[in-house]
Amino acid sequence: MAVSLGQILDPEAGRPALMGVLNVTPDSFSDGGRFLDAAAAVAQARRMIDEGADVIDIGAESTRPGSERVSADEQITRLRRIVPAVAALGALVSIDTTRATVAEFALDAGAAVINDVSAGRDDPRMFGLAAERGAAVVLMHMLGEPKTMQADPTYKDVVAEVKQFLAGRLDAAAAAGVPPERCIVDPGIGFGKKLQDNLALLAGIDRLCELGPPVLVGPSRKRFIGELTGQQDAEARTGGTIAACLAAWRRGASILRVHDVGQVAQALAVALAVEGRPSARGLPTRRRE
Repeated sequence: MAVSLGQILDPEAGRPALMGVLNVTPDSFSDGGRFLDAAAAVAQARRMIDEGADVIDIGAESTRPGSERVSADEQITRLRRIVPAVAALGALVSIDTTRATVAEFALDAGAAVINDVSAGRDDPRMFGLAAERGAAVVLMHMLGEPKTMQADPTYKDVVAEVKQFLAGRLDAAAAAGVPPERCIVDPGIGFGKKLQDNLALLAGIDRLCELGPPVLVGPSRKRFIGELTGQQDAEARTGGTIAACLAAWRRGASILRVHDVGQVAQALAVALAVEGRPSARGLPTRRRE
């Protein structure tokens, strides 16, 4: 049975929701260009849903380190045939964009979640749109912008600073009419962070959970896994992705954003079965005890 938006937004719902990554871009760091074609994108979405994805996160602008901006018009052109077709498959759809115009198109086409890596800072209309449309919003921490974020990120206490930033963005969203119960927070693994920052954030997820909203973590195939393992091929970092996801889940993460949905779902099923909480279909139940 599909997970509802209400379950996604409930940080006490139990097993983490799985958010499948669908990059409709030519230059994303691990799969750029593979799903620009609408038929290929929809087939990939269907595959991830079959593997256990609760949410399909569709983005038409790469946010890899050093990436260039993509206009709202170009994003919509890339998304026009894909968002409505994926929404028709039955899973929740999230739109990965910092542009309110793109988010509005996607909401009209069936999306229910806005995943904004700028946490509402890039486009002052974003929070108002979310409030008007009753959409859920992912607020992510990023130091700088994708083009420059990895130049020399420096923190004194990365968990405390990220937590403070996210608290401020929750306040900004609330002031614009988006209540905390419709927000999701994301520490932004790999977005303006060095190796030790990413590890500290994964270890400190429980501190971010104190903010109240569900915590989303997106370690999938990220560079820090390659730094730890020596694996330079992003698509071969599934094992590291699973380890990071399980570590985040055990510290309270409610949503895991991943490319390799089937493998992560399998790992979660086994981890929760060991704890005596298996579910039908082999996927973990959404009920934390």
